[in-house]
Amino acid sequence: MGDLCKSSMMFFSDQHLCFADILPPPEVRARIEVAVLNFLKILNSPTPAISDLSLIDRRSSNSKVSRGLLTDVSWIFLSHSFCTRSLMRANTAKAFIRVWKVMEMCYQVLVQEKRLTQRELFYKLLCGSPDYFTSQLQVNRAIQDVVALLRCSRYSLGIMASSRGAVAGRMLLKSKLHFAAPEFFCVREPNQEVLDCSACGSSGYAISGDLNLLEKLVMKTDARYIIVVEKHAIFQRLAEDCVYNQIPSILITAKGYPDIATRFLLHRISRTFPDLPIFGLVDWNPAGLAILCTFKFGSIGMGLEAYRYACNVKWLGVRKDDLELLPEQSFIPLKPRDLQIAKSLASSEILPDNYKEELAVMVESGKRAEIEALYFHGYDFLGRISAEKETGDCGCPRIHRRRD
Repeated sequence: MGDLCKSSMMFFSDQHLCFADILPPPEVRARIEVAVLNFLKILNSPTPAISDLSLIDRRSSNSKVSRGLLTDVSWIFLSHSFCTRSLMRANTAKAFIRVWKVMEMCYQVLVQEKRLTQRELFYKLLCGSPDYFTSQLQVNRAIQDVVALLRCSRYSLGIMASSRGAVAGRMLLKSKLHFAAPEFFCVREPNQEVLDCSACGSSGYAISGDLNLLEKLVMKTDARYIIVVEKHAIFQRLAEDCVYNQIPSILITAKGYPDIATRFLLHRISRTFPDLPIFGLVDWNPAGLAILCTFKFGSIGMGLEAYRYACNVKWLGVRKDDLELLPEQSFIPLKPRDLQIAKSLASSEILPDNYKEELAVMVESGKRAEIEALYFHGYDFLGRISAEKETGDCGCPRIHRRRD
């Protein structure tokens, strides 16, 4: 500890590798203690001063793309550029204090060997420090500031993912963790419990927000594909139609913008079964493409952890080649929010050229199309066309297997 205390306030932010580790609670507590001791040491010096907090800059201008040499996986990472939180500047003073408040709360949680969600953390801070926390966004940003300062993951801080995701299909999950929820499993054996994801009904099984449980799951599958579905309603339709039996597959959804737990499980599945291709089924609009890219590359806001969740997701649909299958009445005008997302995506270094071409078609047409529009051809059409795209076995010349 003595050697650590010799470091400056930048101790955890002045290294060249910009990523956040998953650390055990004692090491995270030690890092928090070092930060506090360094702060007090500066205040107690002959020339006391309040040092700025130097954090890895999480703006898009500091984001880069890392492309795998031996794989097709690429991900967002943050380069060695800093921003500061200063108590001496009016525009960042409260942000400076929020960092310490969040660290204090995380330290208490780690000491008690508990975990809490971001929402729970918000209400604790709202009640305990109402002058500094008035919105969930402020808490979320402060958490990422702490991640950038201590260089450890949110989960290491005792902050648990609040999952919305679900999984279904041809996969068995087994856990020997004694704290596994009984309702999460449907087949029981001595000292272990097994979940059959093909026997879960149309809503699928809820994905746990406990990343430790997800990391320790033992998986078995005879699937040939993984399908990431943007919308829960579409996921339900595919699960109800047992698409995973028409073509052996695993279905997974985050029910919209991907949460950490769903991304973590998808990455875990892809690591366990690296030969399974992953296909994304999203709306043909900028928001759908943004969701696909988050699964595929990670997000700038979590740039220090992005590499942990990036998967080589191929864009199955809806694509511009599919639009001729849709009736003209099903197209919806783009909204201002769509155009904002499109502008952000188009300026991103990580977006592949073929994705930018597709995005340009969206903007030029001024239209968007939702997956549900394919129901025009019948409720089972979506399952059939998805299977045909994945296998490349389709009589329609405009539908073919997607290759990113």
